[in-house]
Amino acid sequence: MAHGWLVDTDVLIDYLRGRPQASHWLEGLKPPLYISTLTITELYAGVRDGEERERLNRFLEAFEWVNVNGEVAKQAGLYRRDFGKSHGTGIADAIIAACAQAVNATLATLNAKHFPMLNHVVRPYKKG
Repeated sequence: MAHGWLVDTDVLIDYLRGRPQASHWLEGLKPPLYISTLTITELYAGVRDGEERERLNRFLEAFEWVNVNGEVAKQAGLYRRDFGKSHGTGIADAIIAACAQAVNATLATLNAKHFPMLNHVVRPYKKG
């Protein structure tokens, strides 16, 4: 059984943009909440300096960070190899999947089709 939630970048972006369905879902979760350090990279790549950046800094304090270490990197490479062509799993998705597996967490994502390698994947809401 999975323990906790690893939240994918797409869900977090919706939350940070104030989308009600993302806010309602994320605020209803019980810890532990995890985030891949790759997702942190993706979030900071799109943040503006000033208040938006400060808000992101505070927001990330709610999560336990899952580092991309050697074991995660190795597993991610295998996921990309095995599911890249058949399911469109890119490097970023493969790393996020390996992070979820490393902490035995359920992955929350809007792109569940990219994660066939995981037994515990949830699409928390429909976009739109």
